[in-house]
Amino acid sequence: MKKILSAMLPLTALIGAFPEVASASAGGGERLDLISHPVGFIALVVFVVAYGFVMAEEFTHLRKSKPVLLAAGIIWAMIAFVYANHGLPHAAEQAVRHNILEYSELFLFLLVAMTYINSLEERLVFDSLRAWLVRSGFSYRKLFWLTGVLAFFISPVADNLTTALLMCAVVLAVGRDNPRFVTIACINIVVAANAGGAFSPFGDITTLMVWQKGIVDFWTFFLLFVPSVVNWVVPAAVMHFAVPDAQPAASGEVITMKRGAKRVIFLFLCTIATAVSFHNFLHLPPVVGMMTGLAYLKLFGYYLMKTFDRKVAYERRRTDSNQLEIGDIMPFDIFKNIARAEWDTLMFFYGVILCVGGLGFIGYLGLTSQVMYVEWGATTANVMVGILSAIVDNIPVMFAVLTMQPDMSMGQWLLVTLTAGVGGSMLSIGSAAGVALMGQAQGMYTFFSHLRWTPAIALGYAASILVHFWVNGGQFSIPASLP
Repeated sequence: MKKILSAMLPLTALIGAFPEVASASAGGGERLDLISHPVGFIALVVFVVAYGFVMAEEFTHLRKSKPVLLAAGIIWAMIAFVYANHGLPHAAEQAVRHNILEYSELFLFLLVAMTYINSLEERLVFDSLRAWLVRSGFSYRKLFWLTGVLAFFISPVADNLTTALLMCAVVLAVGRDNPRFVTIACINIVVAANAGGAFSPFGDITTLMVWQKGIVDFWTFFLLFVPSVVNWVVPAAVMHFAVPDAQPAASGEVITMKRGAKRVIFLFLCTIATAVSFHNFLHLPPVVGMMTGLAYLKLFGYYLMKTFDRKVAYERRRTDSNQLEIGDIMPFDIFKNIARAEWDTLMFFYGVILCVGGLGFIGYLGLTSQVMYVEWGATTANVMVGILSAIVDNIPVMFAVLTMQPDMSMGQWLLVTLTAGVGGSMLSIGSAAGVALMGQAQGMYTFFSHLRWTPAIALGYAASILVHFWVNGGQFSIPASLP
C-alpha cells in the first residue's frame, strides 16, 4: 500500500501545482475549465493510451474492458481531486452519477437482449438455421447473397456481432475448402450486418443510445432503411463478380430446435414491442419495457423447468450414447443464459462512457463540438464521424456526439446515426463484427483482405449518404428535440 501511495505522490503534486483554473457556470453548477490544466492533459493521455490497448486487443489478448475501466477511475479521481481543492467537493460526484445512470440504462437493456440471444442459441435456433442453409445445396454466389440478406435483416432484431458470427459459421461450413469464397463472403457479411443494424434501434449500440436519449423516436429510424440497403448492395454488387461460380458439396446435417424455441422467439418479439410501447405511449425509458420482457422469459423458463420430464428425455437419448448431450437431459436454466452475457463488452461500455464523460466534463467535448459542428458544419462533421468510426470504435464516438449535443436537424441526427453505424465497415477493425470474424475465419478473412475491398465499401458509404439526402430531404428542415 505504501508503494502505491508513494507512486501517486508525484502525480498528486503535479495536479496540485496549478491551483488557479478558470471557472464558469454551466448547467446550473460551477464548472472549472481544465482544458489547459495538467489534469486535462493527463486525462487525455490516459484515455488515448487505454484506447490504444483496446485497439491492440487482437495482438495483446488483453480484454478491452480492463484498460478503459482503469482509465475511467484515474480520470475521475483526478477531476474530483481538483474540484475538491477548489471548494466544490460534490461537483464531480454529481457528474459521475449522471454518467452512471446513462450506463445503467444501457447495461440493463443490453443484458436482457443478450439473455434472449443466448436463450435462442441454447434452444438451437441458430444452429438449426445454419444446418438448413448448409444442406440446401446453394451455389457460392447464391450463398453470398443469401447470407448477406439474412445478415442485413437479422441484425436489426438481434445485433450485428451475433448475426455476423452466425452467418460466418454457415460460410465456413460450406466453403472452408475455398478460401477465396470465405474471404469475400465474410466482407459481405460484415458490411450487411453493420448496414442492417443502422436503421433499427436494436441493431447497434449507437442506434440504441440515440433512441434511449430520446432524440430520434422508434419509427423515425426506419427512414434509414433505403440508405442502409444502398450501403450494403453497392459493394456487394461489385464483389459479386469475384465470387467463385461453383457449387459446393451439400451436407445432410439436420438439427432440430429444442422444446420452446419458437415460443422464445415470440417472447423476444413481445419484449421488443413492450419496450417500444413503454417508451412511445407511457414515456418510460425503454429499459423498463426490456426488464418487463425479461420477466416473460423467466416465467416461461419456470414453465419449461416444471414440465420437463428428465426420465423421458434420458430414455430417448440412452439408446444412442454418441448423441447424448447435457442440454438434452437438463431443463432450461434462465440464469445460465444471463451468466453467458458478454460481460467484457458490458464492462467496456462502462469504462468508455465514464472516460468520455470525464473528458466532456473537463471541457474537451465542448471544444471539439465548436470545431466540428460550428466551424466545419454539421454535414462534414457527421461524415467524418463515420470515417473516424472505422478507426476508433463507434461507441465512444457516438457517445461523444450525444454528450456534445450539437444543435442539428432531425435529418442530421439520422445522418450521424447512419454514418456511425456503417462507417466501421470500411476497415475490418472498425466494428465488432469485423474483429470477431477475423478470429473466426482466421487466415482467410484478414485486415488486408478486407482492405482490398475498402474502395468498394467506401463507394457504398458515399452512395448511402447521397441517398439519405435524396429520400429524407424533408427531415433536414425538422428540428430535433434534444433532451
